[in-house]
Parts: sequence; structure tokens; C-alpha cells
Amino acid sequence: MKWEEAAQGEPVLRQCLVGKWGNKGCVWGVAPFFRSGDQHTVPQQKFTECQCILAALQGKEQGWICCPKGWKRFQEKCYYQSADTMSWPESVQNCTGMGSQLVVINSEEEQAFLHKMLQQAERSINFFIGLHAEKVGQWQWVDQTPYNKTAAFWRKNEPSNVEDEKCGVIHTMSEIRNWNDAPCHGHYRICEAAALALTERPSS
Repeated sequence: MKWEEAAQGEPVLRQCLVGKWGNKGCVWGVAPFFRSGDQHTVPQQKFTECQCILAALQGKEQGWICCPKGWKRFQEKCYYQSADTMSWPESVQNCTGMGSQLVVINSEEEQAFLHKMLQQAERSINFFIGLHAEKVGQWQWVDQTPYNKTAAFWRKNEPSNVEDEKCGVIHTMSEIRNWNDAPCHGHYRICEAAALALTERPSS
């Protein structure tokens, strides 16, 4: 495998690497820290090119944390910002097909990262997140993480909690509280997956 040093990344990181994984590829899924022989519960997508950074793994030894090329990394997760629109069910399926899920936002830090990421959008648009309501007002995350309304980031006077707006979106607006409930068709999407953690630089 040929590794090339890329442009300087975040100041806390020693090195930013780009690697091509050849025929072997690197396999992604929503479970963290994959090793050979692990069992996965969702289809995986093979990516032939990944971007890796040298960093501490779970606060212990140093190693490489990798995301598919074109995805954004935050802490130990990778994020995909789509360039096309789908319905919410199609978005769920699309993310799953890439070994990921519609993003589940677990902290203010993660929300701040996504808010900053979406500021690069060229216009005002919505992105599906992994939040939906089977019944009006009964919100739940796609991975069954308990929904906590005190830790949500709804826009002012949202959610509307009406019958035709049962899917959660994050909006490209300047305020960090940018969630909205919206119809479940025709929006962009954000997928997330656990980053791939490697203790050694992989070889072809």
C-alpha cells in the first residue's frame, strides 16, 4: 500500500494520511472498531480509498482512525453529507447500504460539529437526521437511543407535531438550534458510521 502525506489537518494531530486499499478495500459498518471475524448486522460497503489520522485510540495506544474518502470525521465517527435528495425511508436504506445509519445526535459537541459542517452548503436546505415519529409527537431515534427533549436542538416553536411532518431534519441556518420536523419526502441526508480504528499502518 502506498501512503501519502496530505495537507496539514487539525493542529492536535501529528499527521494526516491518505491510503488506497487496493482489492482488499476497507469495510464499514455501524458497530465500532472492526476486526477480522467480527459479526455485522447490516450490509457493508467496501470503500477503496480512505483518509486516516494518527491519534490516540480510546485514550490508550496510538493508531490510525480512518473514514471513507469524502466523509467528515468527528471524534471516532465518520459523516456523509449527501448531494442528492431522497425520502426518509430511502435515506434510511441508503445509509444502511453504506454500513452506516442516519445520524443520531448524542451531544451538544456533535450538534456543533454538524452545524459547522452544514454552513458550507451553498443554499438553505434540509438534511434528514435519524429522528422520526411513528405517531405525532412521539419522537424516536433510528438506533433506539432514548429521545430526550431536553437535549434536543429544535428551532424556536418547533417541532410543529402535525400529521404530515413526522421526520426530523437539520437545517443549514446560522443558529445552532436548527432542527425542524418536516414531511418525509425529498430532502438531503446525513449518514454516520463508526470510524475504523487500526493499531498498525495497513499493508497491501
